[in-house]
Amino acid sequence: MVGSKKTKAATNSSREELDLSEVSRPINIDSSDFEKIVNEIARDEKERRKGETRKNPYYAIKLIKESGLGAIQLPKKYGGNNASVRDLLYVVMRLAEADPDVAHILRFHYSFVERLLRETNRQTDNNKLLEKIAAGVIIGNAYTEINNRNVGGQNLFDTTLTPDEDGYRLKGTKYFCTGTLYADLVAVLASNLDGTPVSLLIPTNREGVIIEDDWDGIGQKLTGSGTTHFQNVFVQKEEVKKLSDNSTRFSSLLQLYLHGIIAGILRSVVSDGANIVKSRKRTFSFAAAKLPREDPQLLQTLGEISSIAFTAESLIYVAADAIDRASKSAVNGVVNYSLSHHASLLAAQTKVVVDELALKASTLLFDVGGASATKQSAHLDRHWRNIRTLASHNPTIYKARIIGDYRVNGKDLPLQKGYL
Repeated sequence: MVGSKKTKAATNSSREELDLSEVSRPINIDSSDFEKIVNEIARDEKERRKGETRKNPYYAIKLIKESGLGAIQLPKKYGGNNASVRDLLYVVMRLAEADPDVAHILRFHYSFVERLLRETNRQTDNNKLLEKIAAGVIIGNAYTEINNRNVGGQNLFDTTLTPDEDGYRLKGTKYFCTGTLYADLVAVLASNLDGTPVSLLIPTNREGVIIEDDWDGIGQKLTGSGTTHFQNVFVQKEEVKKLSDNSTRFSSLLQLYLHGIIAGILRSVVSDGANIVKSRKRTFSFAAAKLPREDPQLLQTLGEISSIAFTAESLIYVAADAIDRASKSAVNGVVNYSLSHHASLLAAQTKVVVDELALKASTLLFDVGGASATKQSAHLDRHWRNIRTLASHNPTIYKARIIGDYRVNGKDLPLQKGYL
């Protein structure tokens, strides 16, 4: 529940915290301030990983809110740093290197801001929301329903919005609400009385909003990707908007973002592998050298892991540049179809390649570590579990098929209409 969320946050922030009073805003991602925040998030993740008690990254989210890192995409006049999609994906990689849960928590927030900025020139009421984001507000989501058979499709929602005096009442349950546990506002999709889908944005601490931390996946365990209940929640009229059927949107950023997280994890796989080989003293009777750090086979394996990490980042940046070009083409919030389709194609191709290579790299890590790398206290299995969980979003087999269909038959990729 929301109340318990605040209690946990207070408990986890009892350790000595990083002083952000001298951090310049808008934060420069090439600055020492940014490095301090990333290093502190990594330190916190390592500390929370000790023992068997589940500890959520509330402190890391607090740092992001207070440093303005959640507002880097905003124009400078709104208090941001006008970050491009390439800049954003760099930030995602660095955050994921420090703590992949934290990077994943912000996925919807950053995607929401990207869309908001594209539509701001036609919706003047967006300015107030941009001011809130600049002040540190984080936005979560409550979109998915188990009964929705077409993930990403615009269907009738079981979550309903009905008139009530000067406003509405919201009732329903949503699943896979990644990041909402840590958010200040939650974007919700619902159906009104005539079945028309609508979107709304409400505070997470409003009466009747119940957020459960019940995600039980094998990886990305602390992302808050659980259940959110709306129990007769009052919604003001100005908090509701009709959904537009923007048929030129392909949701490339939401797709590519996940691979930015994977690329960040691969950075950790490389550094963990290098540290293992450097520190190992014992070798094997069949080994090619007396010391692991001089063993050509171990060095070759680590070189392969490092090359996979480089490939992932390179592909992500190419696709990010394509998304940037598509976003800049927007007229009244509608992007150029051809540019948007091309960006989605590159994001899909990136997924097909990166998923397989990343899983391979996280397995090769155990080849340089030996049996001691499998100790639970080493936590090295977390890399594979996290990558496997992220790669399971938007199944690779579907992406590979539609890429082939496009190349052979000229059939465009499917649209994600309306709200993604």
